[in-house]
Amino acid sequence: MAKRLTTFIMIGLVLGLIVGWVINAQIDTGTPESAALLKEIAKWFSIVTTVFLHLIKMIIAPLVFGTLVVGIAHMGDTGALGRVGLKSLGWFIGASLLSLTLGLILVHILQPGIGLNLPLPPATAATGLDKSNFDAAQIITHIFPTSIVEAMASNDILQIVIFSVFFGVAITAVGERAAPLVKAAEALTQVMLQVTDYVMRFAPFAVFAAVAATLIERGPRVIGQLAYFMGSVYIGLTLLWVMLGALALLFVGRRAWQLFRYVREPALVAFSTASSEAAFPRTLEALDRFGVPPRIASFVLPLGYSFNLDGSMMYMTFASLFIAQAYGIHLDLGTQIAMLLTLMITSKGIAGVPRASLVVIAATLAQFNLPEAGLLLVLAVDHFLDMGRSATNVIGNAVAASVVARWEGQLDPPQPPEIEPVRAPSGGGPAKDMDSFR
Repeated sequence: MAKRLTTFIMIGLVLGLIVGWVINAQIDTGTPESAALLKEIAKWFSIVTTVFLHLIKMIIAPLVFGTLVVGIAHMGDTGALGRVGLKSLGWFIGASLLSLTLGLILVHILQPGIGLNLPLPPATAATGLDKSNFDAAQIITHIFPTSIVEAMASNDILQIVIFSVFFGVAITAVGERAAPLVKAAEALTQVMLQVTDYVMRFAPFAVFAAVAATLIERGPRVIGQLAYFMGSVYIGLTLLWVMLGALALLFVGRRAWQLFRYVREPALVAFSTASSEAAFPRTLEALDRFGVPPRIASFVLPLGYSFNLDGSMMYMTFASLFIAQAYGIHLDLGTQIAMLLTLMITSKGIAGVPRASLVVIAATLAQFNLPEAGLLLVLAVDHFLDMGRSATNVIGNAVAASVVARWEGQLDPPQPPEIEPVRAPSGGGPAKDMDSFR
């Protein structure tokens, strides 16, 4: 099923490109009327993608809660939890610094903004992006939920992780009396994985609609206008993939080559839909088949969605300095490093924020006296760039989980990539192989 689904997603991607391009070429005459018609047609195509992403978001909160609680409960003690948590955060910080530094180096080598010589926009020019949530105090307080129901309703992954950690540790402390809750969480996890299987069968149609809608509304011209900038970003993302692969090879060994086979489907889903969230359930299953114990993957992966967005980190550095180059604004090295550290801090917990990378960039530009309206330069092609950075985020988190499992000495033998994930038996009750969580 996994292999066929990957093939169908690729077919949907190619058909979306063709259909979107053809419709745009037939209707676009450069008039406001044709632009309005194209936007209306794209809106109807986008319904399919929106429905798919809503279904995926429907899965994430109970799946994160269930897998994380089960994982913590079966770690056996809070010492193991703290050890895995510290190793995960250590990797996340290192990977974030690598991504930011790579973006800094490449933007100076490739210089995509040099020569544009754009006039500075008015200080009142706005991008329409809401930066109100990126005050430092709000970032810290927002991490801790006031209500788990509210956190689940808004799919705030970081808040769900915080509550699940408290809940899982409390279950461990209570001991045998909490065994029914552990069994309930195990059953919930298996049910949500089965729901994931149903929803993912809809993925090829969502991919087709997402790509077609983007090209119908914007056409191929928008790609050509900022082709060098886009190409530069994708060069950076490709190099980041190579570096992540090399680090995986260093820490995991030869099996690291296999990891990309296991996560190719979730990475493709993330790329096609420009959403890391869309790939979360399948990434969890792929890591299980690769040999990362669920108790580790279910802890590291949700944390990674808030703290380890490697593709987004590199892009934010690249875009911020591209805007400075485009307006001919010189920033000394100290200012650039301060900007990188600011991006690193303010980007944490952005997974649930719409167009999160752009919002973080907008909030950071203002702090360094760069024109916020410069984001209008990249808004037109942001969807195409979001595709690449979303896939990179998936790869980065898969590598992080694998490395932490190796550091813990708990990387299990792999299953064949095409194997279907184990489901609960049709007669009801939890799956019999739940020892894999232990």
